[in-house]
Amino acid sequence: MMTYEEAVHYIEEIPKFTKKHTLEHTREFLRALGNPEEGQKVIHVAGTNGKGSVCAYIQAMLMAEGKKVGFFTSPHLVKMNERICQNGEPVSDAVFLEAFHRVKDKVDVMSGEGFAHPSYFEFLFGMGMIVFQDMKLDYIILETGLGGRLDATNAVREPVLTIITSISLDHTQYLGNTIAAIAAEKAGIIKEGVPLIFDGSGKEASEVIRSQAEMKGSRCREITNHAFKIREITNKYIAFCRGNAYDDNIVWKLSSCGIYQMMNASVAIAAMEQIMDGPVGKARYERWREALFHVVWEGRMEEVLPGVYLDGAHNPGAIEAFCDSVLALEEEERRGAEGAKEQTLPVILFAAVSDKEYETMIAELCSRIPSKAYVVTEVCDKRKIPAGELAGIFRKYTKRPVLERKELHQAWETAMDYKEEQGNVYCLGSLYLAGMVKDSIL
Repeated sequence: MMTYEEAVHYIEEIPKFTKKHTLEHTREFLRALGNPEEGQKVIHVAGTNGKGSVCAYIQAMLMAEGKKVGFFTSPHLVKMNERICQNGEPVSDAVFLEAFHRVKDKVDVMSGEGFAHPSYFEFLFGMGMIVFQDMKLDYIILETGLGGRLDATNAVREPVLTIITSISLDHTQYLGNTIAAIAAEKAGIIKEGVPLIFDGSGKEASEVIRSQAEMKGSRCREITNHAFKIREITNKYIAFCRGNAYDDNIVWKLSSCGIYQMMNASVAIAAMEQIMDGPVGKARYERWREALFHVVWEGRMEEVLPGVYLDGAHNPGAIEAFCDSVLALEEEERRGAEGAKEQTLPVILFAAVSDKEYETMIAELCSRIPSKAYVVTEVCDKRKIPAGELAGIFRKYTKRPVLERKELHQAWETAMDYKEEQGNVYCLGSLYLAGMVKDSIL
């Protein structure tokens, strides 16, 4: 029997000896596990940005309704257990290890019969589904990996609801190099006759999603930027109201200053309105409102120290949303101070990996967020971009100080040294960076 650490190491080594497989391969894998996905109420979520936040918000509201909820998510920030959660908490090492052995035992038998070893994502998905089957849950929330149509989670044939969050350019080598192509891949989760909720803020993506939904006979609800209105933003929370006849008097609050979370929360609320039995009255909305306010989704405009934020923005769409949030917060602070507050410049701590559009991300940051300094570092991953290369790109787009620090501890110290007393430090560019800060700095 392996230890927990040996099991994690085994899973981490999987990409070295296997590859991504077809959906039929995943379904055969699930059949070998006893089809743990069958008979479950699955909420299936795809998209480029916002998937995790939408899932976390739905999870919180379902829990407020007294439901037992499983949540399969990726990637993890610090510990692999984070990918398999029950009622908001990662499973224990013991539960994780038991699931690992059950899956590995089946895989060993199948491999002996000539069946290709499951991929890293398939293996963890199989573990998640047998854990959830044992827990006898009311709902399971499945977040796709990088795609939709060919994603292992799409092996689930009969979800109760599908959700598509915002679409932007990411993983273009796998999903296509246009918004329409990527939207088509994400829309691959839409099922015949299964309701769909989607982020309709992008015209090109929305047209593709609506067309796919119509072909599948899926009743869809589109959430646009007109569906909500910001009421207040501070560095601790954001308040908004919905343009909805049922709850137009409710002010919803989120413990985040990321303005993109208004859309994510609105999509999640719409999802709850779809799946709940019976009318959604004032008391139910109040439960949801309270639940949403207490959600802290790690690595998404998360304040980890006073004036220090982690944001997992790692593609152009997410960087654009990050810039929108920072600028909106600064504008609100200036209004609140009635011009008396001296303007402070933020510090940006940045790292990236090679399969991202990192030059586009850097150009956006430099053009929209004037910073006291840009500190560039490296993540612990084989796809890391060297700090020197990132620094060279930053210097193409800004005349402000660009500081190379290969080691994260040095980069962190430099960023904190440059931070003004009333200023902010933003760490972004990669979820790996967010995880490293949490694991080795905080």
